Amino acid sequence: MITVSAFRWVPDFARGQVRDLRVRWALEEAGLPYRTRLLEQGDQDKEEYRALQPFGQVPIFEDDGFALFETGAIVLHLGERTEALLPRDEKARARAVQWLIAALNSVEPSILNLALIDIFYAKEEWAKLRRPGATEFVQRRLGGLSKALGGKPYLDGDRFTAGDLMMSTVLRILNYSDLVKSDARLWAYLERCTARPAFKRALDAQLGDFRDAA
Repeated sequence: MITVSAFRWVPDFARGQVRDLRVRWALEEAGLPYRTRLLEQGDQDKEEYRALQPFGQVPIFEDDGFALFETGAIVLHLGERTEALLPRDEKARARAVQWLIAALNSVEPSILNLALIDIFYAKEEWAKLRRPGATEFVQRRLGGLSKALGGKPYLDGDRFTAGDLMMSTVLRILNYSDLVKSDARLWAYLERCTARPAFKRALDAQLGDFRDAA
């Protein structure tokens, strides 16, 4: 059976945000059963784990002796197994991959930069000076995304793809702020994606693991 590594415990602010959620969601969309390998603090630094994930992060995806790390790579691998994530049409498939990569390369870095400032360094003088510029950059990225989305339900039209899965999990990082909520189009898009039953099952599973470990 497919196994996904995840942390047994994280601080409250990280619950519902840890990146194994992306893989759980993809598996739920694909209808593929899986189990979780829950890590205690420090397990991610053990030699056995680092052999599969050199950076000590989660998740690792394991399936019958095959292992992958990085959520983008894992979601794309799962997309090869089901049309639920990647369309079979060659051009539509390429566009879905385009949006997945855009989420990770063009949108997430600036959002993470701002989140780190706000959550971990808000009281530091350098962070107070840096925050306005970081916020402006995020707003420009969100503005570009909103314009590209336009009036479509999803990034490539009427169909939800792996690109939407990745983009919406990136946008959720900003749930602590009003930056996405202030754009009615993006907020409706995010709510549309996260209203999907597969997302709700994935989120419930991640939060359930944290509750069970408490």
